[in-house]
Amino acid sequence: MSAIWLLKTEPDTFSIDDLRACPDGTSGWDGVRNYQARNRLRDEMHEGDCVLIYHSSCAQPAIVGEACVVSAPYPDPSQFEEDSAGFDERSSREQPRWYQVDIRYLCTYPQPLSLKTLRQYAEFADMELVVRPRLSVQKVTERQFQRVQQLCMPENISA
Repeated sequence: MSAIWLLKTEPDTFSIDDLRACPDGTSGWDGVRNYQARNRLRDEMHEGDCVLIYHSSCAQPAIVGEACVVSAPYPDPSQFEEDSAGFDERSSREQPRWYQVDIRYLCTYPQPLSLKTLRQYAEFADMELVVRPRLSVQKVTERQFQRVQQLCMPENISA
């Protein structure tokens, strides 16, 4: 079974709408500069994994939609580009420090799920987004994923 991830992004920098507008709705998920997040992305993320897109550092932080991983992890090219915000002088092509995957847009939720709302449901009490909100690459359980979908797309709930 595929893993499920939550990837955080600042919508002023790269939003779910920006992802949707990319050719084939696909973009490299670059700029991860936290070692725990990097390790998860590099060592645990696989093609076919599900992704929840979370807008952070904005007026209404929320889970806003879904994507899927469409590549194996590979070195983030921005770490080698001196004019890039992601440049890392300690990184080399022989020994890259930072990785990325390609993700493909799947859908935007008609009803985003805010962090404030998540905190109101007991079933999300152990969700990394609630417990460790700063990490940019987070694991999501199948139970949490299904509940997010129910709350964000209420028309999918069977009577």
